[in-house]
Amino acid sequence: MSDVAIVCQGAMCKCKFGTVPDKLKIVSTHKEYVNETKGSKKMIATTMDIGQPFEAKTFGQCKLQPSTSGYLPCVPSITQWQDFYDKITVSNQGKILTEKSKAICAIAGAPYVEITFHGQTASPTQSQAEEADEEIHSQLNPLARPKGAPEKPANHVLKIKS
Repeated sequence: MSDVAIVCQGAMCKCKFGTVPDKLKIVSTHKEYVNETKGSKKMIATTMDIGQPFEAKTFGQCKLQPSTSGYLPCVPSITQWQDFYDKITVSNQGKILTEKSKAICAIAGAPYVEITFHGQTASPTQSQAEEADEEIHSQLNPLARPKGAPEKPANHVLKIKS
């Protein structure tokens, strides 16, 4: 599993036959979260997130449903997920989705909904900032002021005409 990221709340998904992407919205209930200390925002996506687990509940227009004025609106209906991580079962009895997982929509009948971004984002905490190595940090960001250094006032002033 080291080669794939775990999918969580806010992951971006797209359908091969849709016209716009949509964000994954976790609909199953469990207690497992990823990459956060409080466990409130990044709930792990599982195979139990079926039906319409998306924020906008659409991928735009569905190219599988032509109409006289173009295409009908996409109304995804996820029936199951494929290519999930099957070695762990979370508390809702679902398996963990990875960035390689694909969903089967009832309209297409095949796994055409894929994950384009897993949803995990870095959110450093104050304690991590306090534990940071100053020498390494100053090499990575030479413009940052080291701890304890006096703050120098700006030697120029931005002015606008009134």
